Amino acid sequence: MNVETAKIFCDLAELKNFSRTAEIHGISQSAVSQQLAQIEMEHKVQLINRKKRPIELTAAGQIFYQACKDILERFDRLNSELAALKQSTCKIHLAAIFSIGMHTLQPYIQKFMSVYPDVHLAVEYNNAKDIYEKLLRGIIDIGVVAVPRRDRNLELFPFENEPLVLACAPSHPLAGARTVDIHQLQGEKFIAFSESVPTRHLIDDILNRYHVTVCSVMDFDNIETIKRAVEINAGVSILPAPTLRSELANGTLRALEFTNESFFRPTGIIVRKDKIRSKAAQYLIELLRKE
Repeated sequence: MNVETAKIFCDLAELKNFSRTAEIHGISQSAVSQQLAQIEMEHKVQLINRKKRPIELTAAGQIFYQACKDILERFDRLNSELAALKQSTCKIHLAAIFSIGMHTLQPYIQKFMSVYPDVHLAVEYNNAKDIYEKLLRGIIDIGVVAVPRRDRNLELFPFENEPLVLACAPSHPLAGARTVDIHQLQGEKFIAFSESVPTRHLIDDILNRYHVTVCSVMDFDNIETIKRAVEINAGVSILPAPTLRSELANGTLRALEFTNESFFRPTGIIVRKDKIRSKAAQYLIELLRKE
C-alpha cells in the first residue's frame, strides 16, 4: 500500500461517500472501490460495511483508519521537517477568501516580502470550504477566512475584526444619513450572501437578534457581485467596511454606521496543528495574528 492509497482510504472513511472521494482524488468511483477491495484482499478482512447508508467502518476498518492517519501524519511531518531545512528556497502557500485577499491582506503581504524577499509566497483566493479542505489535506500552509470555525486539527488565530456597515446606493432614501438604526431595515429590499457563505449566517443572526425581517431579493456568493447589485439600487446590504473603500472613494456607494451597537465580522488565520513551519512561515503568522 502506498501513501496515496492510504489518503484515499482515510478520505473515504471520513466522507463516507465513494463518489465524493473519487472526485477529490480525480479518479473514478470504480477505482476507489478497486483500491479498497485490494486492501481488504491483502489483509483478508472487511474494512467497510457497504450495506449501511452512509457507509460505516467495521471494527477492523477503524483500526486500519487510525493506522493510516498515523502514517500520513508522520509522512507529512517528515516532508515539513525536510522543507523547513531549505530556508533559501522556502515556499509558503497561503489561501484567503476573496474579500480579505483583495481588501485587507495586501499591506501584510508587502511587509512580509520586505523582510523575506527571497521566500516564494504563493497567494490564492478560494471560498472558505475549499480553504479548510486544502489546509487539512496539506495543499496549503496558511488559510485566512471570515467567521472562522473551530476544528480539532487546526490552530486558529484572530485576524482583523471588520466593522459591518449598511451599504446602499447614493439614490436610496437612507443615503443622506451618516448612521442608521437597524430597525429601519424592516421590510427593505436586501442583497444577501448565499447560504453557503459563513458571513450570511452572521448577518442573519444579527437581524434575528433585533427581530428585523428584510425582503431578500438576491443572494450571491461574493462581495463584489453584491456591491454591483447595491450600486444599481436593487437593494441594500450589510457588508464589511474595508471592502467598500474603492466604491466610497468613487461615490458609487454610501456606507452608514449602525447606532445600535458595533457590529463586526471576525476573521481568522488557520493552520494545521501538526505542521512543522519554517521561520518565514512562523513570522508571517505572527505578522497576521491579532491578540
